[in-house]
Amino acid sequence: MKAVGIAPAQSITEMTRSMTIRYDHLKQRPFEPVRQHYGERDTMLYALSLGLGSDPLCADALPFFYEGAPGGLRALPSQAVVLGYPGFWAREADTGIDWVKLLHGEQRMRLHRPLPASADVVGHNRITHLTDKGEGKGAIMVTERRLETAGGELLATVQQVSFLRGDGGYSLLDGGQPSDAPLAPLRPTPEDRAPDFTDTQAIRPEAALLYRLMGDYNPLHADPAVARKAGFERPILHGLASYGLVAHAVLRQCGDRNPARLKALDVRFTAPVYPGETLVTEIWRTPDQPCQLQLRARVLERDKVVLSHGYAELA
Repeated sequence: MKAVGIAPAQSITEMTRSMTIRYDHLKQRPFEPVRQHYGERDTMLYALSLGLGSDPLCADALPFFYEGAPGGLRALPSQAVVLGYPGFWAREADTGIDWVKLLHGEQRMRLHRPLPASADVVGHNRITHLTDKGEGKGAIMVTERRLETAGGELLATVQQVSFLRGDGGYSLLDGGQPSDAPLAPLRPTPEDRAPDFTDTQAIRPEAALLYRLMGDYNPLHADPAVARKAGFERPILHGLASYGLVAHAVLRQCGDRNPARLKALDVRFTAPVYPGETLVTEIWRTPDQPCQLQLRARVLERDKVVLSHGYAELA
């Protein structure tokens, strides 16, 4: 990944203000295929980074981090979101994105077949949507990744929805640039009835330090000084770590802990999570569609909703 060039007398804020995103440039931006090998050790580490194994007597969790479990090692389906990742390309100078203000707004995933415990994979990334919300309101960008085996079998389709807070109003430049219709909105969770399932998970204090090893080395998740400068009292947990915790909660409560049963998981990120807190996932059945679920997650200690508008589909 190329580094961002900043002149000595030019601050990050000054640099980003001078940049402008351009529809055709971003939509046609080429991404080299990301070829990656992950082994059983990587699969174990992913599960451990989410806190599986914190109860040494929980035999149901063994298949996700112990090769000697009955049936052998199995990969959690949410591991697909960290495979074939092209890196934080949005901070590269040619994008025009005010990356300092970029927020990860939603994550959507479709599983087409179970992830192997070990494989050679290829990530094909592209920008599918760029939507102008207006000056002062930002823009929405959707990045899609098709994760395939080295032999070309489709494993997963992953969509990341990013909120470009500093880039609204781009469509008014140069006589008007295109603006795509946004993705179909996610449905809010029911407010008229209690959840059908509730799952409670304690987040280990070192969870963010472990999850960094999945490839996201943003110091916001490790360095207290950086976190304070960003407005947080201490390092926060990665959004995709919270996403993985919710995926495991769905499997544990509704999917018989069988990773092959999870076919889709969509969520909206609404607030940060701190390592050491307790995540409560609330799940609702969809009437007349037992394999479709709605969900949200909140932090017990602050009674704060941190993931909302969740949707999961089971086989």
